[in-house]
Amino acid sequence: MILKNSVGIVTGASRGLGKAFAEALLKKEAKVVICDIDHEEGAITKAEFDEKYGPNQTTFVTCDVTSPSQLKDLFSQTVQKYGKLDILCNNAGINNENIWEKTISVNLVALIQANYLALEHMRCDRGGQGGSIVNMASMSSFQPAPHAPVYTATKHAVLGFTRSLAEASRLGNFGIRINAMCPGFVNTSILETLDQEEILGMFYQFKDIGKHIMHLFGVLEPSVIGDAFIQLVEDDSLNGAAMKITASKGIQFENF
Repeated sequence: MILKNSVGIVTGASRGLGKAFAEALLKKEAKVVICDIDHEEGAITKAEFDEKYGPNQTTFVTCDVTSPSQLKDLFSQTVQKYGKLDILCNNAGINNENIWEKTISVNLVALIQANYLALEHMRCDRGGQGGSIVNMASMSSFQPAPHAPVYTATKHAVLGFTRSLAEASRLGNFGIRINAMCPGFVNTSILETLDQEEILGMFYQFKDIGKHIMHLFGVLEPSVIGDAFIQLVEDDSLNGAAMKITASKGIQFENF
């Protein structure tokens, strides 16, 4: 895919990985709708991007991805402003084992809803122009994490959903490539949850196991994951792929 003048949506884009994904697209001269529940942080990010890339390259939309109506409005506003949608990056995610229902709502339910909304606008067999969807999974999609079982469950589910929807797109000639990013530990605020008993709940006792796993894999910077994201979006041969990224081994693709 040629990214210049393409249009993308990135959820959870005011900081961390989402901000890195949005900036990676901007560097390729794409137009980006940055979506986040945090209006104040989103406005700061929008202003920063305006300064670097010009005010017409980005739009900020305040959106709680767990609200079906707000999520639907996000897609409608994008298509109304730019006339199309080429890329969706489902990045919004949390880790909260204490309020586990919310973790499932954000990490899985909202992601599925966003995928289906993207299909409505992008499917070639329904008048769309095709495109690329990238769903944020994790190295937790492949292994147990005793300190975060619900978070791990959502990431296993994201990977299974992504691969299945990618196969449906292939069989149905949707013209949409759907892939999963599975990074290890990344230097974002979610790492702080390893030390928060109010987040890990009864699994706080296993926090040192999580820290040991983090030490084994190493910690990546968001910009590294942003570059890998561009590879997934640009490579037209990739559909249903699971890109694993760790500090120790770099980029690898899972062989299923």
